[in-house]
Amino acid sequence: MKQRVEIVRRILDSNEQLAELNRKKLDEHQVFAINIMASPGAGKTTFILQTIAKLPKDLRLGVIEGDTAPVTIDSDKITAVGMPAVQINTGGDCHLDANMVGLAIDELDLDEIDLLLIENVGNLICPAGFALGNHANIVISSIPEGDDKPYKYPNIYRNIDVLIINKIDLSPYIDFRMDYFREGVEMLNPGLKTFAVSSKTGEGFEPWIEWLDEKVRTSQG
Repeated sequence: MKQRVEIVRRILDSNEQLAELNRKKLDEHQVFAINIMASPGAGKTTFILQTIAKLPKDLRLGVIEGDTAPVTIDSDKITAVGMPAVQINTGGDCHLDANMVGLAIDELDLDEIDLLLIENVGNLICPAGFALGNHANIVISSIPEGDDKPYKYPNIYRNIDVLIINKIDLSPYIDFRMDYFREGVEMLNPGLKTFAVSSKTGEGFEPWIEWLDEKVRTSQG
């Protein structure tokens, strides 16, 4: 068991070093990057598309799409709206890591990007443990998933900068206790910045867009 612990530690240490290199490269090109995590079906790609549509037009975007299988469904949706996108096939792994993201970054022209959106693999466990070199971590939780997710998957909520509560247009039809959900999140991450939105209708996106726009422009000095 001790040997296994040492091996795991070496893997994580190596990932941290690569993440630092990614961060340095992004900073050199003044690119602000966010890591978007969620469970499958929470609406990550639709959220990204709505974000792209509502951001100021002078902000230049790039997208990295992570998937466990060699399919380009999500990246095709991104490129269809005119955004540069790189697809990562993790080969079955349940998360992106710094090496994968570093290789994807090298495929992008960072001088033509202000904001990089990284869509992690749909999973509420694995992605929390691997730094990528990005500047902010967000989790998307959707109303249909239920209000118990902070209690079942606490680690994913602990070290994030923003929580998106998605699919609020379904609230009238689903028994989702918002106060109970927010209580669970608050215990793990007090004062966490939270935005309740509908990626389908665009409801609630204005405060999120304002926050993101300010972060990008502040990062550029």
